[in-house]
Amino acid sequence: MAQVPDFVSLNGPDNVGKTTHLVRLAGHWNGFQPLGAVHEHDPEPWARVAAGDYARWWFEMSTTVELTEMLLAGHAKRAAAREAGRTGLLDRGLPMLLAVATATCVVKDGLTVDEAVKTVTGIAGSRATAPETAILLLPSLDTERSYAITSVREGRPWTGVYLAYQKTLHAVLLHQVDHGAYTTVVDCEGRSMDDIHADVLGHVGLPRLTDGSLR
Repeated sequence: MAQVPDFVSLNGPDNVGKTTHLVRLAGHWNGFQPLGAVHEHDPEPWARVAAGDYARWWFEMSTTVELTEMLLAGHAKRAAAREAGRTGLLDRGLPMLLAVATATCVVKDGLTVDEAVKTVTGIAGSRATAPETAILLLPSLDTERSYAITSVREGRPWTGVYLAYQKTLHAVLLHQVDHGAYTTVVDCEGRSMDDIHADVLGHVGLPRLTDGSLR
């Protein structure tokens, strides 16, 4: 049987298909354990900040340290929920959580992407994390096209600070790609969901039966 990682994460901007592919992945092998998003495992602080003006808290009131620490705390609790011998499926893994904090830092604090990366990386430090196969799904390898594709899928225009955040997030993700933050990158532009999913499966390393089929 092939060696599989403790965690497989699907990462990428809004509307790229992360949830769809995670659901499909879970159906391929009974060794997968869907673990969802970080707020599901640490609901109290997220419910508290969401009770008011969530966007204002996120982009104005919270500090980069506070937001990054909340994301990391949820990630740690999510990782601890993995059952022994199973592979946890993550909706946004550690690299993506750092990308979210970085993009927010750029928009909120007026830093460059490089400056924000250093800030968030410094907060995260060298916290131990279990092996993670981090797969990044990108609508396009071009920042402007990537943003344009996902904004159309949103069905309504992004406005204000969230518009700036989304554009910045796409730029941060491509910056991470250049620095090897992800195990693999899947270019989704002009491809069907089935074709993309086949690519995802090829990077996961699922155990196979003797006849070559998936367990």
